[in-house]
Amino acid sequence: MQDFLDAFLLAFELIFSGDKDLIEIIVLSLRVSLTAVAFAIIIGVPLGAVLATLRFYGRSLVLVLLNALMGLPPVVVGLIVYLQLSRAGPMGSFGLLYTPTAMIIAQVILILPIVAALSRQIIEDLNTEYSEQFHSLSIPRPKAVRTLIWDGRFSLITVALAGFGRAIAEVGAVMIVGGNIDHLTRVMTTAIALETSKGDLPLALALGLVLLAIALAVNASVMSLRLTAGRYTNV
Repeated sequence: MQDFLDAFLLAFELIFSGDKDLIEIIVLSLRVSLTAVAFAIIIGVPLGAVLATLRFYGRSLVLVLLNALMGLPPVVVGLIVYLQLSRAGPMGSFGLLYTPTAMIIAQVILILPIVAALSRQIIEDLNTEYSEQFHSLSIPRPKAVRTLIWDGRFSLITVALAGFGRAIAEVGAVMIVGGNIDHLTRVMTTAIALETSKGDLPLALALGLVLLAIALAVNASVMSLRLTAGRYTNV
């Protein structure tokens, strides 16, 4: 019990002393996850808007597939990306394997279905509410889509935060394509796994506490945005 308490005290000391290795790992984790979320939003929100506003043959099948992809196993995604980026793969000549770029690609693939599916549901609900007004005013589809995205901006930011929470906590895929290389591809989740196996509990606990703080901050942001959206709706 005393050893456990000592490990916690050392973990807090690492956090508040601004340990160089700890900061480096945290910064890389945030950079990789935020970049992945940005790409997922750029691709996923327009895709969700298209699926929400267009009716075409096979749409139901596309939606079923999109919803199924929300549960993609991370290790499978990591394996697929690894095969594409390895020297024998079609993108091997780019030398992206075991780099932060490879980790970003894996995270984008993981969170893109989540962003697209949730965005589609939000925009489709708004489209159902406003469709008669759009039709009566003869508003072009592109302008209608922009209006729907703007009106649902608070909910879409919540989707982005959900994607970030999924990305920052990922370990399987980034371990496979990133390799957990010190000072290059080591992020919080992979470092926690490594340091725990090595018995370096203070660093693992420090990273775990930071990861937990980020998760709490994301959830608090989601709740705050919901309250803000509710106030705007009531107005």
